[in-house]
Amino acid sequence: MLLLTKAVFAIMIGFLTSVVLGLIMVPLLKRLRVGQKISIFVGETHRKKEGTPTMGGLIFMIPTVATTIGLIVTNKISYTSNLGIVLLVFIGYTLIGFLDDFLSIKKGNNEGLSVYQKLLMQVLIAIGFFYIYMRSGGQTAWVVGTLHIDLELGWLYGLAILFVLVGASNAVNLTDGLDGLAGGLSAIAFIAYALISLSVGFEDIGLFSLILVGGLFGFLVYNTYPAKIFMGDTGSLALGAAMGAIAILTHRELTLLVVAFIFVIETLSVILQTFWVIVFKRKLFLMTPLHHHFEKLGWFESDIVKLFWVAGLVLAMAGIIFGVWV
Repeated sequence: MLLLTKAVFAIMIGFLTSVVLGLIMVPLLKRLRVGQKISIFVGETHRKKEGTPTMGGLIFMIPTVATTIGLIVTNKISYTSNLGIVLLVFIGYTLIGFLDDFLSIKKGNNEGLSVYQKLLMQVLIAIGFFYIYMRSGGQTAWVVGTLHIDLELGWLYGLAILFVLVGASNAVNLTDGLDGLAGGLSAIAFIAYALISLSVGFEDIGLFSLILVGGLFGFLVYNTYPAKIFMGDTGSLALGAAMGAIAILTHRELTLLVVAFIFVIETLSVILQTFWVIVFKRKLFLMTPLHHHFEKLGWFESDIVKLFWVAGLVLAMAGIIFGVWV
């Protein structure tokens, strides 16, 4: 009962603080003209969104970090090295995304940090992750009991961490193309990982995930169609990286493929499109990421988001079963 009370409180405080922060940030960013630049390759419906405030990821990031630290200080959440790593990754990737968004706005286009600059920063965070993880006695073996997998990776585990963080963060970033899409799918995924974490003994990570879920619900108040603010790279990179970090720390890496399968499909659609154009000299999809393909087919934006949310919810339920079972 105490854990249930903590869980409800975590979601509630995350939601309320993000809603309040949103009331401040949305008009503030409008006044500062921190507007999103829209790609010339998207349709006319997206061109109308030019100038919508971005960097909205701060609406759920700041309350999540502040609430987590507050609960640690008041001994409502036990501080662990795992929780420290999640906070490091979450804050670190938020800063990368914030810098990317800031440079894009300053330059007046969609080109912020270069690929190499982003990768360098991501490598540094992965090194910090691996260092803290090893100092705290973390295992470097990939273990999946039901599949009889027990593979010792040693220092290669650091590369696995980098691969998961970069892959997950970019997957969420690619999915962030329709109002409420990435935010809603992320909330569903973090609910799944919260339940998995609480079920297998990672209460600290589970409660962090629920605080973030509350923050995302608050953010969606402003981000669902028609969006008053976009999360930008400030939010999308941080969400994906935190998702990947939690998957690693709870030793449920394979579960991430199930829970975040929509993000995986969105990423694969981009990879397949590039491959098809290079090899066959024609497109496989009308436009990528995949949500834009549905738009080109004539689907309304909010209908696409609802479809993806439902699919994400079904996959999350399957992921919970798989994550607890493995």
